[in-house]
Amino acid sequence: MAGIRAFWQQMYNICGTIICSAGVFFNRGDIMTNLLVKLFIKDKENTSNVNVRTAYGVLSSVVGIICNILLFAVKFATGLFINSISVIGDAFNNLSDAGSSIISFIGVKLAQKPADKEHPFGHGRFEYISALAVAFLILQVGFSLFKSSVEKIISPEEVGFNWPVIVILIISVLVKLWLSYFNRVLGRKINSNVLMATSADSLNDVFVTSATIISLIVYRFTDLNIDGFMGIVVSVFVLLAGYNIAKDTLEPLLGEPIDREIYENITQMVESYDGIVGSHDLIAHNYGPSNIMATIHAEVSNDCDIEKIHETIDQIERDVLRELGIFLVIHMDPIEVKNEVIKEKKKMVEEVIKNVDPKTSFHDFRVVNGEQSINLIFDLVVPHSYDNKKVDSIVYAISKKISEVSPKYHCVITIDKNFIAEEG
Repeated sequence: MAGIRAFWQQMYNICGTIICSAGVFFNRGDIMTNLLVKLFIKDKENTSNVNVRTAYGVLSSVVGIICNILLFAVKFATGLFINSISVIGDAFNNLSDAGSSIISFIGVKLAQKPADKEHPFGHGRFEYISALAVAFLILQVGFSLFKSSVEKIISPEEVGFNWPVIVILIISVLVKLWLSYFNRVLGRKINSNVLMATSADSLNDVFVTSATIISLIVYRFTDLNIDGFMGIVVSVFVLLAGYNIAKDTLEPLLGEPIDREIYENITQMVESYDGIVGSHDLIAHNYGPSNIMATIHAEVSNDCDIEKIHETIDQIERDVLRELGIFLVIHMDPIEVKNEVIKEKKKMVEEVIKNVDPKTSFHDFRVVNGEQSINLIFDLVVPHSYDNKKVDSIVYAISKKISEVSPKYHCVITIDKNFIAEEG
């Protein structure tokens, strides 16, 4: 009983020490982060520039390599000294992180290469490929650690304990907390999925090392050897980190929907010019974090001056490239904007669609008058999550409600998909 009380008292003291130290550490860490950026990043605010973006990536990689190699050396020596598989596993996790930083460094430098005849859209996707290599490296470490931990459970060995070791591991936790913060700040600055993944990986390491500390304290006060079990916990964290990084990296490589913020920025900018009535069908292709190519349909009046509106569209494309760093190609769609009868029918269709399903929208509306019927022709945009059965039910409901307005109305609907990231 006394041993259990002593255990909880020590846990309380250690947690208090970590919290107090973290406060001081982060205060200094914030100063260190700003100082490193100031010293090594020229023109640090111009994050749309590929050279500035590369400089941020290189800084993150170099700092990660230095910190993780030092942590590996200290933890590996400590693990051998106290004969702890969880500490040794934690050390090799840091070594894999150093290897990850090296791969990231190479990937960032390769991504900086300009476009050539073999790769006309540049080499920006090297950053994703390097992140994928990092993910596989982390997964390999996780599997190896899991195997070693199982062997340790089957054949347990005595674990050494001393307070200097605990102090070393607490310092490791603080260093990893700062690395997570450091990479998150840089990742948000340049909108880098790779740096954000590195930040999350460092935070996982915080939990991993904390688990190691707990196993040592439990052994010290209860004589329970949970080193192998904590090794399994550590391996699970490592495997999850590798899986999440691989998942986040594969999404842009496979083709993910356009980010809603980017969609709104492009749409608002395009529609702000005189002569542009509306827009739709915005599609973006990601050739690297700082290399996006997009296409959009811009709606214009069907009686506009073609040469004048063509000049406007050229100007929009140049302005979007200059201000947003996005290579935009605009397709011009002429629509009726003055015929009050057609405008009234369009408003009626809009209200019907909104009542049937607010998540859908429509564009390219046309009216073709016949002797027996009036064809209302338009494209219906539905979310990708809707299956064919749901889409058919929506089309039926829209057609039915519109025919109730007038039996002469006949809907000719073409289904279109939404290429924007869905909320929730």
